[in-house]
Amino acid sequence: MTSTENVIEIRVDEIAQLFHTLDPFPFRERDLDREAEEYIVGWARELPVKRPFKIIVHFPNQERQTKAALELQEAFDQYFAGRAAVIQGDLNELFRIGRRSLAIGVSILIACLFSSHFAAGYLAEAPFKRMVEESFLILGWVANWRPLEIFLYDWWPIAQRRDLYRRLSAATIESKPYSVMTTEAAV
Repeated sequence: MTSTENVIEIRVDEIAQLFHTLDPFPFRERDLDREAEEYIVGWARELPVKRPFKIIVHFPNQERQTKAALELQEAFDQYFAGRAAVIQGDLNELFRIGRRSLAIGVSILIACLFSSHFAAGYLAEAPFKRMVEESFLILGWVANWRPLEIFLYDWWPIAQRRDLYRRLSAATIESKPYSVMTTEAAV
């Protein structure tokens, strides 16, 4: 084990525990169990960003688990790559909403600027002239609050989560069987 890898270790009684049991797809195409995913992703978030991942799965040494152990790499790769693709879709949707919101916000801002200028011309020296002008300007900028929030801040956590799943899809998976002592052998 090199010190340049982020290592995540999991110990299970059966390899099948790692995957959703109701999923009808073949083993290597199944979704990870929610708790297994949360455990792996939770640890991955705490580890340094610039290092690749290595996931070590410890399981009892039984023949029927050997085939499943051989398919772990492909199963994890497919699952995390699929999750990264879903998150990329979420990010694309957020930017689409942001572009639409920005178009609406800029239109409202332009309308408010014209309304403010128009109101200033008609309300020559009325005492609330300044209040009407400022109200239109505030309304115009408030209409742009959400698109600015999307483009400046909201996309970062989604992109970070996508990148984490991409890194996890490239993780090296290592299977480590261990011996199980039976109660007869222990006596």
